[in-house]
Order: sequence, then C-alpha cells, then structure tokens
Amino acid sequence: MAVSFVGKYQLESSENFDEFLKELGVNFILRNLAKTSKPTIEITLDGDTYTIKTITTLKTSVITFKIGEEFEESRMDGKTVKTVITQEGDKLIQVQQGDKEVKIVREFTETHLTTICTVGEITSTRVYKRV
Repeated sequence: MAVSFVGKYQLESSENFDEFLKELGVNFILRNLAKTSKPTIEITLDGDTYTIKTITTLKTSVITFKIGEEFEESRMDGKTVKTVITQEGDKLIQVQQGDKEVKIVREFTETHLTTICTVGEITSTRVYKRV
C-alpha cells in the first residue's frame, strides 16, 4: 500500500539550505530569516487536487495542483515560475522553470517527509517529521 502524502510535517533537520538559497539568488537577510525558521508543511487532498501549505513565522506559501498539470507558482523568494509536479511511487517530484530550473523531490514514509531541493550543482536536504 502506498504511503499517504496527506498530513502535517514539522522541520527536524536541514542541510545546505543556505547554499541552495544563495544559488537561487536570495538575498542575505531573507536567507538568514529562512535558516532560522522551522516550517510546518500541511498537505491536503480534495478529489485529485493537492494543496501544499508551507507555514513559517514570516510567510505562508500555498500551492494547489493536480499531478502532471503545469501551473504558475509564486515562490517564497517572490519569483513567479512555471511548475509541474509528477508522482513516482512515494515521491512527489516538482520541477520549477524560471530563471533557473529547480527540482524538489519530496519522499514520503509513514513517519517522515524528506525534501531534496536542487538548483544547478547545489542540493539541499530537509527532513520533516510527521506530526
């Protein structure tokens, strides 16, 4: 049986996130704020439409999508990009097309969500615990 993506997740650990943000062109102040925040991710499913809400003390970002359908996304850094999210087993794979291509792989288990974000040669891994 496949793992449910739906749930609430709290950030447990983060590796290389500052370098990832720097590669994206995020300024120093925003990077420092992002590094200190401990986001909560809430994922809901309504019919075949997913919503991923990332909640931080600074800002809440919400994306709503159907698997395989392109949509316009306003990223946390303020840039608007074209995004497609596909599913491979227990993974949601998000590709953002903008000034730089960004790939975000979300891998789900019964207890955790591991997010691997890649831009250029830089990869950041963030682990969230299911709450």
